[in-house]
Amino acid sequence: MTQRESKFQVCVVQAGSVLFDTPRTLEKLAHWAGAARQAGARLAVFPEAFVGGYPKGAQFGASLGNRTSEGREEFRAYFDSAIAVPGPETESIAAVARDSQLNLVVGVIERAGGTLYCTVLFFAPSGDLLAKHRKLMPTALERIVWGAGDGSTLPVLETSLGRLGAVICWENYMPLLRMAMYAKGIELYCAPTVDDRDAWIPTIRHIAYEGRCFVLSACQFLAADDEQAKPLIRGGSCIVSPFGAVLAGPAYGSEQLVTAEIDLAEIARGKFDLDVAGHYARPDVFRLHVNESAQPTVVIDLPEPA
Repeated sequence: MTQRESKFQVCVVQAGSVLFDTPRTLEKLAHWAGAARQAGARLAVFPEAFVGGYPKGAQFGASLGNRTSEGREEFRAYFDSAIAVPGPETESIAAVARDSQLNLVVGVIERAGGTLYCTVLFFAPSGDLLAKHRKLMPTALERIVWGAGDGSTLPVLETSLGRLGAVICWENYMPLLRMAMYAKGIELYCAPTVDDRDAWIPTIRHIAYEGRCFVLSACQFLAADDEQAKPLIRGGSCIVSPFGAVLAGPAYGSEQLVTAEIDLAEIARGKFDLDVAGHYARPDVFRLHVNESAQPTVVIDLPEPA
């Protein structure tokens, strides 16, 4: 077996969508992927809802027991900005991954039937769409516009760079989901987000230290329409080591790349005294059951052929 690379460059892309304009957002994705490759990165992580957008502050005309016609029209515009997976837009992202020879992790708004999902897509440098993860638990008003994923999209992928997976925004506050990722041996833990609060950075550092993994947190930077106003989303992207050390970032105040060289050997050094899914677990006391079966709404049993 060929020994995999231990040290390599990774980056997170701190950039914002062009809201309600998916073609222009895809152009931005291609630009930043090219910049990541020029910076020597082998892996680039884009923020939550980068393709399709995160219209922070939008209320979609919703209040308890009431929806307005204006809000329905706002949702229609958001629905039209979302993408099918697979579909023409995923083919476009695949071409970017192939042209830049990058492993790409991209947050998108996925349209499936009449429902939207906050989703992360994984692309290989070959351009292959490897897998997707749908956010399990939308938060607060997100629940009005996004559906909830199920356990069938919780991948940790074996790649040439290491075991790669993603947990989206406040999913990172679900301890059992984190434990499932640790049990799968995640090494490159991607945390796409739009959370720009001060509390986010200690959260990410805790996860890296707890899971003894590298955490790559990509946050959008989204300027307000009024250039003099504070940004709608101010950033905070960072890369953290398995010992909780901030290797790059947090970056605030502009669109930019956040890059770092990582050494996978740090993971084994960290697991020496802490492996929460292994020697530091107590399965005689605590046990987690994960249901990874798809949960379809409708199951049609076809008749047996005569």
